Amino acid sequence: MTSVADRRRRAILAGHGADPDTARELLADPEPLVRVAALGALDRLGSLTSAEVAVALVDQSPAVRRRGLEATATGHDGDPASLLDDEDPLVVETACWALGERAGIDARGLLRLFGVASGHEDVLCREAAVAALGALGHPEGLTVILEALKDRPTVRRRAVLALAAFEGPEVEAALKRALTDRDWQVRQAAEDLIGDGREPGDRPVGPRFS
Repeated sequence: MTSVADRRRRAILAGHGADPDTARELLADPEPLVRVAALGALDRLGSLTSAEVAVALVDQSPAVRRRGLEATATGHDGDPASLLDDEDPLVVETACWALGERAGIDARGLLRLFGVASGHEDVLCREAAVAALGALGHPEGLTVILEALKDRPTVRRRAVLALAAFEGPEVEAALKRALTDRDWQVRQAAEDLIGDGREPGDRPVGPRFS
């Protein structure tokens, strides 16, 4: 068998050379890096199937699962919410991001996203979940976002940005409280939103991840 580097290169080149057959063949490679490259190649070619995404989402490698989630964020079938309880925090973070990129979310997925935002042990996962709730703008997400304003500084900053998708007295009150937050980035985010002269619901949501 050729080296991992050579097989990975073949997969990448297949995506640039209109060769879905080679990329599909390499989806079964024993090396995760090669499978990731093959998924990317098929996605680039517009040849990635729903079945292949489904297989990627249950792959033993976290890197492959993350690449499968990225595909669900760009229009491919698949349920990112199914990986919100993944053992790998980076997979959970990517699942949150993918959910925020999609047009909608069902009730079960929303509840699972609430759970990550309010209770996941990894701060990056909580931050990503709060960002996703802001991107989705679902009314039921507001309570969770407001509660996130009591979390770590990075989560609080993301929660302030997420408030841009909502409006009402409690949103205005939360933004005013954020002006006195002990973290300068949280204060700056609140100042930026309040200072633009628009109602919260009209403000654009800021970048989801830094």
